Amino acid sequence: MRHNTLADVLSAIKNAERIGKKECITPASKVVRNVLKLMQEKGYIGAFEFIDDGKSGKFRVELKGKIIDCNVVKPNYSVRVEELQKWEKRFLPAREFGFLVLTTPKGIIDHRKARELHVGGRLLAYFY
Repeated sequence: MRHNTLADVLSAIKNAERIGKKECITPASKVVRNVLKLMQEKGYIGAFEFIDDGKSGKFRVELKGKIIDCNVVKPNYSVRVEELQKWEKRFLPAREFGFLVLTTPKGIIDHRKARELHVGGRLLAYFY
């Protein structure tokens, strides 16, 4: 039984990257799809495709070897725009390096876009 699908996906990606695989298979969900799209836009992963297995489905993710670390943030802290820098210092290794993933009224976006749109939200994950 899965408790957190996003955590399973990010763990699978991180572990596959560490051992040098070129692709990995992960569980699928809408949140996972949106986080993978964000990672793809930022150039951390390649293409990904949905595989229908009759249940909830899976994603095949092409890896580029650029991910150093990625993980979920538990609990999902509420973050205001003014507090983003505090969370960057806590979860990212350096300034302007990596991304925090937030769920906001504007959708699942990274912390830089949230600052640009001036919206807060709940912290989901980070990757760099």
